[in-house]
This record gives sequence, structure tokens and C-alpha cells, in this order.
Amino acid sequence: MSQYVETQYYTFAHPPHELVLKSGIKLGPVTLAYETYGKLNAAKSNAILIFHALTGDAHAAGFHQDAKDPGWWDPMIGSGKAFDTDKYFVICANVLGGCKGSTGPSSLNPAMGKPWALSFPVVTIEDMVVAQKYLIDHLGIKKLLSASGGSMGGLLALEWAVRFPDTLQSAILIATNYKHTAQQIALHEVARQAIMSDPNWNKGDYYGKALPAQGMAVSRMMGHITYMSERSMEEKFGRKLKGKEKLGYDFSHDFEVESYLKYRGKSFVQRFDANSYLYLSKALDYFDLSQEGDLATVFKGVETKFLVVTFTSDWLYPSYQSKHIVKAMKANEIDVSFIEIDTTYGHDSFLVEIEGQSKLVSHFLNNIAKQCHCEER
Repeated sequence: MSQYVETQYYTFAHPPHELVLKSGIKLGPVTLAYETYGKLNAAKSNAILIFHALTGDAHAAGFHQDAKDPGWWDPMIGSGKAFDTDKYFVICANVLGGCKGSTGPSSLNPAMGKPWALSFPVVTIEDMVVAQKYLIDHLGIKKLLSASGGSMGGLLALEWAVRFPDTLQSAILIATNYKHTAQQIALHEVARQAIMSDPNWNKGDYYGKALPAQGMAVSRMMGHITYMSERSMEEKFGRKLKGKEKLGYDFSHDFEVESYLKYRGKSFVQRFDANSYLYLSKALDYFDLSQEGDLATVFKGVETKFLVVTFTSDWLYPSYQSKHIVKAMKANEIDVSFIEIDTTYGHDSFLVEIEGQSKLVSHFLNNIAKQCHCEER
């Protein structure tokens, strides 16, 4: 049975000690929303940092009081689960630039007395990782047992391993890559344009006014198509009609898939900030782990052990991209295991393909914990 959890908040980098972003801009104070599950052992050696995906948040597991649904990765985090909270202390924080308690464009700009909106500085994957390092330091953790995430979360875990290699025993990278291709950037740009073309977006200044709901809905519909596979959509919807026995020969919703996408778009408007979507998707597009040299060079000196997991039906972050990462790691004699899971769920497999992932993650973490004798402390 999942437990009730409460979101916590950590504020750091007060002026004059601001967080220096990759762009050179200084930002402070900065607040990160985070949740923890399980208990930190006396040696503080059993901590696992979980990174969320693009539209995720700190609520990865358990239930908030009076909430119907658990956290977004609840099947993976908890007592006896893959990230076993009987053994491990699991942490998940909302990223910098997000909209679920962490400092982002919807947060109050203390200097202006109103939300930052587009005056918020552009942030990168690197900035998000540096911000979370402040949190881990605050918790008194010198070395993480592991860091893990799917999609954008995998990029964050990968960046942590390269940037702070001495603070990480292992990393689990799921359905991720090391840089966005032209196609991936193009898909994000269409989604951003849908938001910015909504007249209610008002150049980002919509707080306290009408939301850019239509643009956000279309953006989410576009995104959700990329998260599924052709086969999963065919199996779930096919050409089934919604609420009618024959075609209407008009522009109402004839097909179940149309109605489903509309529902997804509408629900997204109520739970996520449009500007945060712009900022976070841009951070994904900017990320390129190989930009300062070839990928193999990036991993020199990294002693972290890796588990890399991909899915056969993921066409958004296809397996070949992860194989490039694995090849670069092996060139540096890094201990890395690569597993491709056969599934029809597409990119969303990291959220729904629980059984296969759980076996891999549990086995991997058990081995890491034994190697560093973390279970004995």
C-alpha cells in the first residue's frame, strides 16, 4: 500500500550567492520542490535520486492527502518495488524552470512583485543538475547510490554522471539520448508554436488572465502522439467511432482517437504552465553532451556503473541513440549494461512497462549496493 507523502521545499542561492546559469546570468533565490521516500541510513549511502520527464514533477510516488492518483512512477518506487524504499532513500525534485513548486517562469520575481513570465532566464539541463546538487548537499549526501530517470530524466542522470562523477555510484538511463536530433527539435518547435500562436499567450504575460488553453491543448496532443507507437494506437483505438454508429460527414469527433487526444490536451491545460513547457522543451533541444568534443571523450575518467534501458517501439528516442552512448562508454572501459525491452507502448514504455523494468532495476541496484556494502550500513 502506497503511503501519504508531503512535498518539501528547499531555498538556496540567496544574493549575493546566486546560482550562475550556463548563459552567465545569475539567479537567486532558487527554490526546489522535492519529495523523499524511505529512510536515509546512518552512513547516508543508500540515497537514489530520481529525475522526472518533461512534464513530470517531484511527486513520483505515494499519495498526497485527499488525492485520487499516486505519483507518476508509483509502480516503480515503494516497499518491495524496483526502487525499494525498505532498502533505499529515494529523492525526486521538480526541476529548475518547472511549475510544480520549483522556481520557474510562473514563480514570483521578487524584484518585480509579479511572475517572471518571459523575463525568466533560459535554463539548461546542466543548470537543472547544478541546482539539484545544491539540494543533495543540503541533505548531507556525499555520494549517491544511483541516479535514474526516463526521457528527460535520463538526460539529467547522464549529465550528473559526467558533471559530478565522484558523487555517483551508478546511473540508470531509460528511454533517453545524449542530444536532440533535427526531428526531435522540429517536433518541439511545432509544440512551442502552437502555444505562442494562441492569442491568450500574450507573449508569456497571461498570469491572472485567460490561459492559452487552445494552444496548450494542441501542443499536448502533438506531444502525446510522439509518446505512443503506431501499434499501441492501433491496438487501443484502431478506427473505432466515438459515440456514433457511422461517420458524421462533418468536423465533429468521429473517431475515438480524436476524442482521446482532445481529453489529453484539455487535462494538460489544468496541470501545467505554458511558459514552463516552452522553457523545458528548449532546454532539451539545447542539450548536447558531445558539443565540446566527441562523445567518447566526455566519459573519460567516469567510473560510474550504468544500466541503459531502451524499448523497441520507442520512435521518439529510438534505441540507436542509446547505443551511441553505450559505445562511447565502452570505449572508456566503463561498466555498462544495455537492455532493449520488446514492447508496443512506444516512448511511454518507461511509465507503463513496469514488470520488465522492475526486474532489471532491482537486480542492478542489488548488485551496486553489495559492491559498495551500502546494505550493511
